[in-house]
Amino acid sequence: MGSDQGIDTSRRPKLEARHLRKEFGTGEEKVLAIQDINFTVRDNEFCVIVGPSGCGKSTLLYLVAGFEKPTAGEILLDGKRIEGPGPDRGFVFQEFALYPWKTVLANVSFGLEIQGVDKKEARRRAQEYVKIIGLSGFENAYPHTLSGGMKQRVGIARALAYDPEILLMDEPFGSLDAQTKKLMQTELLRVWAKTRKTVLYVTHSVVEATYLADRVIVLTARPSKVKGIVEVDLPRPRSYTDDDYLDVRERILRLLDEEVAKAFESETTQPGRAQGGPPT
Repeated sequence: MGSDQGIDTSRRPKLEARHLRKEFGTGEEKVLAIQDINFTVRDNEFCVIVGPSGCGKSTLLYLVAGFEKPTAGEILLDGKRIEGPGPDRGFVFQEFALYPWKTVLANVSFGLEIQGVDKKEARRRAQEYVKIIGLSGFENAYPHTLSGGMKQRVGIARALAYDPEILLMDEPFGSLDAQTKKLMQTELLRVWAKTRKTVLYVTHSVVEATYLADRVIVLTARPSKVKGIVEVDLPRPRSYTDDDYLDVRERILRLLDEEVAKAFESETTQPGRAQGGPPT
């Protein structure tokens, strides 16, 4: 397990978060969501963020995406400070966020065309990623004809089509049933192994984090900091019942349990604040 600061000096980081602080609101309504977060993500790494509900996991991901600006601190991607959204970061939301009037292929290629990519080239790239995510034959299907897992595959293909430096994923399988979620986790690892993208993935599930991650960043209750970082040095594919898997999962749970208790206590003693806080 790494230190609370999460600084890895073994190789050059792909992503660095330095002393991040994020506040919402003003005056008496001000909420400190993120207090002082420091971590790195290595190139080609699958890094997962977990933490108590309401601790600022999604907020942290939005900061990396450039959808939100930090109150203090900075985020560097390949050594360059993130100032706003950009094609070097692909984002996969929990909700499918597809255009219902567009086909699978058109959904995947749309963003490329908006960026000014030649329509023929955009279609070629979209076709490539539709194949990678296993939806060949569904290019002309519309979202309403697809299952939840298929819709999320389209979202992943759309994010990958930009050829981003890092893929940001905000609980992408949270709305899926348990069996579909398990299948999608395996499918995501297959796509990741093929593309070798750097991934920063948010989940509330320690089971999912242990199954997917190279490293797991555990956040404290709000205002969040890095509680600890757990290396998941296990071969893939992983088994939920393997002793080594269970040992790593238990290490993550021990870090998280105390913070979940703190978050619960905060919500019961300050219910108004809990309801009016920022996204998780």
